[in-house]
Amino acid sequence: MTANEIIIPLMALAMAGAGILCVRWLNYRLDRDEPKTPPAEYALQVPFRSSLQPVKPEWIDYNGHLNMAYYNVLFDEAVDQLYPDLGFGPDYLQQTGCTTYIAEFHIRYIRELHVGDEVTCAFYLIDHDEKRFHAYQEMYHRDGWLAATAEGLTLHIDQSGPKVAPMPQSIQDKIAAYAAAQTEMPDPANVGRRIGLNRKR
Repeated sequence: MTANEIIIPLMALAMAGAGILCVRWLNYRLDRDEPKTPPAEYALQVPFRSSLQPVKPEWIDYNGHLNMAYYNVLFDEAVDQLYPDLGFGPDYLQQTGCTTYIAEFHIRYIRELHVGDEVTCAFYLIDHDEKRFHAYQEMYHRDGWLAATAEGLTLHIDQSGPKVAPMPQSIQDKIAAYAAAQTEMPDPANVGRRIGLNRKR
């Protein structure tokens, strides 16, 4: 099987779901101000915040700041800290042959980071179904200022195909519980953004 035979069907499925995600995102914008009560039994911190992660010297580019590629690494490593609580990770792959792939990922670079800076990432679940979830992250410097944001669409993958497949009910339940426990949500203006030039008329 070629790379295109794997990637193109995944891209097609992600694009087919885009309309559904847009409708659900509109519902999120309308419903986000409604009061929510976290389930009493839910113990995980919501939104999840990763441990402090340092900016490494080898990640600095010739401009003297954190290279754009390593913001992605920091966001990814932050999610790796959360994944075991949702049921994902290396053990899940070994036991089930299933894992997660990112179908789309967007980063906004808000403020420079430099060697030795420490950051933490917050994770918000915007929407989900049995095969996918739409997440948003914010990266904060240890001093409290926002350094970057990220937004992605994650697919649950059966690697025997590979093919997109439903998540086990136990994981669907954990994701639903996380979503229900969110009483703090990001500004809608920061989610679902597109790239473009704002031209003066």
